[in-house]
Amino acid sequence: MLKKFKFNKLLLFIPLTTLAFCFNSPKDDDQKMSTIMISIKNTLSYLHYSPKPINDAYSQDVYKQYFEMVDPSKRYFLASDMKDFAQYKTKLDDYLIGGDLTFYKATTDRLYQRVNEIDSMTQDILSKPINLDEDDSLIIEPKERVNPANKAEQYKEWKRYIKYNILQEMATLKTKEETQKEKKDSVQKFHLKDTIKLEVLTPEAKKIKATSEVKDLVTDMFRRFKKRKKMDWFTVYMNAYTQVFDPHSNYFSPRDKDNFDSSFSGKFIGIGAVIKESKGYLYLGELVTGAPAWKSKQLTEGDKILKIKSKPNEDAVNAAGMLADEAVVLIRGEKGTPITLTVEKKDKSIKEVTLIRDEITIEDTFARGVSIQYKNGKKYGYINLPSFNADFNDPKGRNASDDIKAELIKLKAQKVDGIILDLRNNGGGSLTEVGDIMGLFMKGGAYVQVKNGDGKIQTLKDKSTTPLWTGPLVIMQNELSASASEILAGAMQDYGRAVIIGSPQSYGKGTVQTFVDLNRFLNTNDDFGSLKLTIQKFYRITGESTQIKGVNSDITLKDFFTNSDIGERFSDYALPWDKISSTDFKKMNIYDIQALEKESNARIHNNANYQLLQKSAEWKDKLDKEKSVTLNENKFMALMAKRKEEIKQFKPLENYNNKLSFIINPDEVVREKTDTAFAKKTKAWTKNLSRDFYLDEAVHIVSEMK
Repeated sequence: MLKKFKFNKLLLFIPLTTLAFCFNSPKDDDQKMSTIMISIKNTLSYLHYSPKPINDAYSQDVYKQYFEMVDPSKRYFLASDMKDFAQYKTKLDDYLIGGDLTFYKATTDRLYQRVNEIDSMTQDILSKPINLDEDDSLIIEPKERVNPANKAEQYKEWKRYIKYNILQEMATLKTKEETQKEKKDSVQKFHLKDTIKLEVLTPEAKKIKATSEVKDLVTDMFRRFKKRKKMDWFTVYMNAYTQVFDPHSNYFSPRDKDNFDSSFSGKFIGIGAVIKESKGYLYLGELVTGAPAWKSKQLTEGDKILKIKSKPNEDAVNAAGMLADEAVVLIRGEKGTPITLTVEKKDKSIKEVTLIRDEITIEDTFARGVSIQYKNGKKYGYINLPSFNADFNDPKGRNASDDIKAELIKLKAQKVDGIILDLRNNGGGSLTEVGDIMGLFMKGGAYVQVKNGDGKIQTLKDKSTTPLWTGPLVIMQNELSASASEILAGAMQDYGRAVIIGSPQSYGKGTVQTFVDLNRFLNTNDDFGSLKLTIQKFYRITGESTQIKGVNSDITLKDFFTNSDIGERFSDYALPWDKISSTDFKKMNIYDIQALEKESNARIHNNANYQLLQKSAEWKDKLDKEKSVTLNENKFMALMAKRKEEIKQFKPLENYNNKLSFIINPDEVVREKTDTAFAKKTKAWTKNLSRDFYLDEAVHIVSEMK
């Protein structure tokens, strides 16, 4: 997704020297937003891979995109509002060029007005008896909905929405009762100690409890909505402009950019605790083992946060009513600096705890491996890579290729006979990591071609000469494998070095982005955020783009999302597929793909679990296509009962176990003895692996590769 390597910086350096917009430092938020608009327009026009003309047609696209982002379900704006806004349909191009906030202010002011009205409206609805006997229905497909004609219609629509949520809560309560009864029956059947308290509510009691829960949820929803600053909506507004250029060009506020950098590098500076919200209060969630919150021995999961003192020379801030992301901003800071939390413990005692901020590692970002003892007596290595992470700000920071290398060394020490590299759900990351990872499995060579907006093409090569693993290699992918994942899978497929298995095609993101800091054009030290900008397209060494089409698997295994609208091809403003000339490369032709595919097809054709999984996917797709749902209690409960009955046929999938035997790396076994959180995560991870049908098939395939 993101790319930061030397020639990319050079590409940006040349044109950016000519983009001397030279704005003076803005004095208030309006000037700041206006300046950001003009800066974004200029950056898009000069640096985007395929710049669009800023004209009336573009304006109409932005107009449509904006309302799909702000009010996708058409619950907030009235038809009269949309009639008022229609005058701006062809003016948004002019507003972007001039930094004019007229449309933004008109829509956000009206939005907050409607939110206040609807907040009162919903409280009125919930203060009166809710009749669930009426024959009514709610349209749940956004494309089928229209904006309410007037406030009376809006009132009715929100009443429908509230009814729907109450019915869902009632159905959930009923399911919980049934589950508890099943557990109790099982305990009694086997004469075990019965500690299960079975609470059976009457339908009316369920309705009262569900209504109370929905009231809390709706109240909290509007509280959170009103707490959002208008600058947050400005980010949404700007992204309507950028995403009409292409889906991956986005404006990032300073806070959003910090969050992106943290997820990309896999680390941040803080105290190492999840912050949770519930009914207007903040609580500590899971504590990271070894982090400041955990080390203090004074904080525990579930503590209510009362105050946050971010700096020694500042007053503490009352945390009541604060949003979780607001608290995170206060809690994060510079490494080595103090922060004080005032918390209420579960025993209602109040405690003030001062912590020193430190670097926190997000381990779920990094690669992790395990060996699998197979029935043929051999062992196979499995490595999951969640993202192509890299830390560009720290030379000693972790990156994907080093992590993969470390896992390969561990697996080789366990004498595995093949490697499975799992890129499922991997949305990409640093493009340079692709070459470094490829070099771990084969001698270096070209791995991608990159084309600029001016048509110039450059071939990126890895120069490794001593691969770490030369044995059988399977790469797993699915519809959510994107960008760098597709480049690696595509290159390894083109060389014939690996067998690609998984969904018919990957996501189809064949574009390259870089970040441009907007304040570089301004005469100020303030941070105005960044524009993630598409500047290049990449192509396989065969010359084919992965854009739209993605990478086709050598051995196709349909999954739960194969028929869903997932992928670049479903994006309205995606750049088109195209092709360039092939680069010189030598195909290895190591594996007999046809033979492997034939064996795999024979297995899955007769595999009841695979067939049942396909049936469940078709059932889910059928539900997704439903456009409305009944709001009559009897009919709704009958519908839920029918669905529960249908779901029973898929119950074997819940109990599926591939019977694979997982052997944790010795260093992790040692760590589990002192790190209980890590031990818990490991147990959950291997449990999920044991329920993975596709991993079982991957082991079958790698065991047959010679």
